[in-house]
Amino acid sequence: MATIPVDPLEKVVVKLPPPAFSDIAKASNDLINKDFYHAAAAALEVKLKAPNGVSFTAKGTSAHEGPVSSSLEGKKALANGTHSLPFPSSLVHCLSLPIRLFESDYFQSFPHFRCLRSGLQVHYRSSTFSPSDFQPKRVIIFLTYRRPGISITQSWNTANLLSTKVELDNTFASGLKTEVLSNFNPAKGNQGQKLNFHFKQANFHGRVFADLNPSGAVSTTADAVLSHEGFLVGGEVGYDVQKAAITKYSAAVGYTTATYNAAITATNSLNVFAASYYQKVNAAVEAGAKATWDAKQGSAVGLELAAKYKIDPASFAKAKINNLGIASLAYNTKVNRGLTFGIGGSFDTQKLNEAGHKLGTSFTFEG
Repeated sequence: MATIPVDPLEKVVVKLPPPAFSDIAKASNDLINKDFYHAAAAALEVKLKAPNGVSFTAKGTSAHEGPVSSSLEGKKALANGTHSLPFPSSLVHCLSLPIRLFESDYFQSFPHFRCLRSGLQVHYRSSTFSPSDFQPKRVIIFLTYRRPGISITQSWNTANLLSTKVELDNTFASGLKTEVLSNFNPAKGNQGQKLNFHFKQANFHGRVFADLNPSGAVSTTADAVLSHEGFLVGGEVGYDVQKAAITKYSAAVGYTTATYNAAITATNSLNVFAASYYQKVNAAVEAGAKATWDAKQGSAVGLELAAKYKIDPASFAKAKINNLGIASLAYNTKVNRGLTFGIGGSFDTQKLNEAGHKLGTSFTFEG
């Protein structure tokens, strides 16, 4: 492997592949939707990893109404992992934080960086950086890259559906991830196959999903996102091969920085519009909002507000409320190394003296 010269760098252009189309508003969507436990009366998740690298995940959910659902999943990664690349311990003045995957003329002059740049991961240390300070600092850069490999995941759920997924990451081309999925029901036979492609580069993220259903019909969905200096533009289109017709189309624009991001999406053939905003107020507080309007149904604008407070390194609390007066609260804590506990509730603030409120708990065991 070639040796990287130790000449100090004055500036590095820091770049990260843009998010997938469905993740353009991920920060606000996660804040509003994730880690609220009232959706199920109780949820249990057990994660185990065998010495040979096989990971097992068992999940069980008890709904407020209806039967208990569960699934068992096993995953094995073949020839995956990370490998360190030599790099000078130079202090680099970065243009933005957090540190991201980068690509510049300096690194492109070395063949092994050109072929591996899509898998590069950047790690940094800085004695002067604090989570509440997002100004550029001088930091020490370290590099690793993911080796090409194959992951196999198999699962079985209470609907008697056997699913197999084979992932080939950076195998056929740098930045390309291929997924082959197959579903089988012992009582009903073949339940369809899927072939997915994910392609990432510094300013581009594209995906193609091909779905073959049991009847033989093929439908595809493709989306792409372009980024430039924090701005994001993306589009999605669905196509039915058998009917030779477009089934759906969507578009989105966004802007993201280290501390906040905003996005406007138009989905369901440009009939459902959503505007979202997320901000990391400080090291402990996050806030977000989302407004949604369905032009086809002519409904009123729906509004959701949410906030998250990090109580300590092991626990946090979340709260949200919408325009209908439905308020949700949640608390999550890592009890110890192997147990995470969550509890939450949803309350109709306009009918506090009536039934209909929901409570839920979550237990996650890891070993």
